[in-house]
Amino acid sequence: MTYPQNPQPGPQPHPAAQNPQPYPLAQNPAGGQPYYPMPGYLPAPEPKGLSIASMVLALVSVVFGFTFLLPITALILGIVGLRREPAGRGMAVAGVVISGLILVVWGILLVVLLVVGLSAFGIAVSQTTS
Repeated sequence: MTYPQNPQPGPQPHPAAQNPQPYPLAQNPAGGQPYYPMPGYLPAPEPKGLSIASMVLALVSVVFGFTFLLPITALILGIVGLRREPAGRGMAVAGVVISGLILVVWGILLVVLLVVGLSAFGIAVSQTTS
């Protein structure tokens, strides 16, 4: 195989065509140097603190059901979170539903205890007067 001794140099591509830039260059409107456009910024995340607190307090009140204060606090935070934080709607709804169910169970339990206590008191009073 033979190679030519004097190869003719062909047209060379422009150096910028060989090394593409990571971002496309934009032309400066004033006619100066080209510049790189600024990368876009992400918007700040929407707040979800009240909704998260509502759900966490509701779940904690399931485990520690002997407290009456936690479900009430979770219910209030959940309602406020529903109004103020549309991004945390699911967590706020979960907090409202769970704490509402716990409060209903507390209400039923208190009514049952009241009825049993009053009936026991009534039986005790009727036996002492006879």
